Amino acid sequence: QVQLVESGGGLVQAGGSLRLSCAASGRTISRYEMGWFRQPPGKEREFVAAIAWSGGITNYADSVKGRFSISRDNAKNTLNLQMNSLNAEDTAVYYCALGRAFGVGATSAAEYSYWGQGTQVTVSS
Repeated sequence: QVQLVESGGGLVQAGGSLRLSCAASGRTISRYEMGWFRQPPGKEREFVAAIAWSGGITNYADSVKGRFSISRDNAKNTLNLQMNSLNAEDTAVYYCALGRAFGVGATSAAEYSYWGQGTQVTVSS
């Protein structure tokens, strides 16, 4: 059984930074694409960032390009999301997800089979 557990969320002032982590168990993530999605209050879940199984390809939503950075630590079976220059529009529940074997960083939630429970990020303006 695959389990994904996010951590690192919280309350931060606009302009600040947070680093989210996602610890995986039940499966080695090294051969799988991984992604971050978020659901702002009252809105649908949306793509944030994804990383290929090899780590060589990363994809970002336009709204976070240049501010967020996705990375993976296969030795620790962990996915990370460094978030800088946060603004109020980044307020959301953030989810990590495990996708396709040997995937190259899909941006569609439909490509991801396993999801974490989410971690709240709140940015105060």
